[in-house]
Order: sequence, then C-alpha cells, then structure tokens
Amino acid sequence: DVQLVESGGGSVLPGGSLRLSCYVSGLSFSRFCLGWFRQLPGKGREGVATILRDDSTTYADSVKGRFTISKDNAKNTLYLQMNSLKPEDTAIYYCGLGPGDLTVARSLRPLYFSHWGQGTQVTVS
Repeated sequence: DVQLVESGGGSVLPGGSLRLSCYVSGLSFSRFCLGWFRQLPGKGREGVATILRDDSTTYADSVKGRFTISKDNAKNTLYLQMNSLKPEDTAIYYCGLGPGDLTVARSLRPLYFSHWGQGTQVTVS
C-alpha cells in the first residue's frame, strides 16, 4: 500500500520558519507529481506547491518567495521549507501524490491527487 506520512509541523511566531517532511512508502515516487496542500477550518483544501520528476516546481502566489518545495528521491521524502511565516499560513498541511503531468502540477488542484498523508498542523501566532 502507498502511504504518505508528514512531520515537522508545530507552532511558530510570525516571521519564523518551519520545514515539513513527507515520507512516501509503497512505491518509488520519482516519476509522480508531489505536492503540498493546506486546509483551513471550514474551508477547502488548497494547493501550496508541487514538484515534478525533473524538479520543476509550481507555487501558489501567496507563498512565492517564502516557501520552497524539494524532494530527495533516494530517501523517498518530500520537503517544504517555509520561511517568513504569516498568521494566514496557519492550517493543516497535507502532502499528496498524483500523476506526473505538467498540467496537474501547474493546476495545484487537489482533485488530481490520489494519495494523501494524514496532515500536520502549522500554527503561526
């Protein structure tokens, strides 16, 4: 079975940094699209950043210049470095795995992603 497990969430002051990790087991993820998404209470899940097998990346406008998505294929681990955090970044963050398609990656739409982690809480206050 494919499993995704996030870690690294927590509480931080505005302007602080956190790094999220997502370990993927059950397959070699290098050929897929991987992404980070977040969900605020009472709201839908929104795309934050995606990365493809060639390490090309897409970011939501709200996080450009502050967040960096990366992956380590040898470790089957996805990362999200979050700097200059703002209170509006407070959410549950999820990693997702989907087809390795450029359209999927650029869309940042959760509906294209078939596998999800359990989520990790990030609180900025």
